[in-house]
Amino acid sequence: MIAFLQGEFVNKTPANVIVNVGGVGYDVNISLNTYSAIAELKNGLLYTYLQITENAHTLYGFADINEKNLFIQLISVSGVGASTARMMLSGMKPDEIIKAIVQSNTPQLEKIKGIGRKTAERLIVELKEKLAKSHDINTASPVIAISSIESDALEALMALGINRNMAENAIKKTLRTPENTHSLEILIKNSLKNL
Repeated sequence: MIAFLQGEFVNKTPANVIVNVGGVGYDVNISLNTYSAIAELKNGLLYTYLQITENAHTLYGFADINEKNLFIQLISVSGVGASTARMMLSGMKPDEIIKAIVQSNTPQLEKIKGIGRKTAERLIVELKEKLAKSHDINTASPVIAISSIESDALEALMALGINRNMAENAIKKTLRTPENTHSLEILIKNSLKNL
């Protein structure tokens, strides 16, 4: 098992990165969450999970160990493969996925491409107790849904070199004014003003 890779990020896309480790290039599948964390880095460390099937050996990489651990828990659920788990980690942040599962928020999970009602319910049944024990989450607090327009605006702001926390805060501030929620372009422009 390859636990992690540390080296130069030769080529990055939102779906994968080639990591040069001592002259050997490893093709690593990543989530948007990990891509956001490494987008500005030339070198770094990725925690990895090697999936071996009849047809391929596929390496998945994660910017932090918590994301890797969540990925492993997600793929332990029947009907959730590595591609679906990666899609989940691209659609929501790890802590948002954990909250949605712990709070039995089926509609939130169903918003992720590839997750239907049965899979969402299975994730909740199989992981709710495990995740609740390992994460301090107030099950009474509501999960805030992130729309695709907010997610696209966040990606655009981060692509402009703005760090994730600053971008998220600017978007939240902008969304307090209802007229800013209709257009991605307006949301991005007004979020830039709120930095």
